[in-house]
Amino acid sequence: MRPLVKSYARASKVRRVAVVGNQPLEPSADRAAMIDAADLVFRVNGFRLDDVDAQSTVGRRTDVVVFNRGVRPTPWFFEAYSDRLYLMVEPGRLLWENPKLPAFWPQDLGIVTLPNREVILPLGEALGADPRTGGQWATTGTVMLWIAKRLFPDVVIDATGFSFVDAPAQSAWNHAYGEPSPVGAEHRIDLESTLMHRWIDSGLIAFHH
Repeated sequence: MRPLVKSYARASKVRRVAVVGNQPLEPSADRAAMIDAADLVFRVNGFRLDDVDAQSTVGRRTDVVVFNRGVRPTPWFFEAYSDRLYLMVEPGRLLWENPKLPAFWPQDLGIVTLPNREVILPLGEALGADPRTGGQWATTGTVMLWIAKRLFPDVVIDATGFSFVDAPAQSAWNHAYGEPSPVGAEHRIDLESTLMHRWIDSGLIAFHH
């Protein structure tokens, strides 16, 4: 997986990775520049990008998209899709999820499916949740961060846009684009917040508000 993901980087040597969640953020030219200057930029599900004529907030670059079957594509989701890598997570297949492709998926766009045994199950163990028998697993955003951290353990991981870091008790998500939605019963974002703080405190990632 690392050679495949690395092939989408903007530099032959990956030194900085930006991982961007979908929390609404205040404009910040510094944050946007940090994201766009990374060697590799990960985004998740129904992400948004900065419009050319709008205030800089989360940048314009996207190299790797991590998503699940329930994704609601935003106007930026398929933008320049031939230049991006799309990684699909499907933890629900441990219990019930149908393996069909989303009906709206472009016929000329391939998907790489991430194996649950190598991503969802060990991440669940790190969280203290049991995806196989308890029906609880990490949000797609945390899966994205886990992947980036595992594939590039020796580089700087700049993370932003994860609301549960500061609000682990929230019962609904606000998104940078689109309507709010409830936090699914399959997620324990209090555990994800604890894990994220552990990564931040240990220096494994640098978190930016």
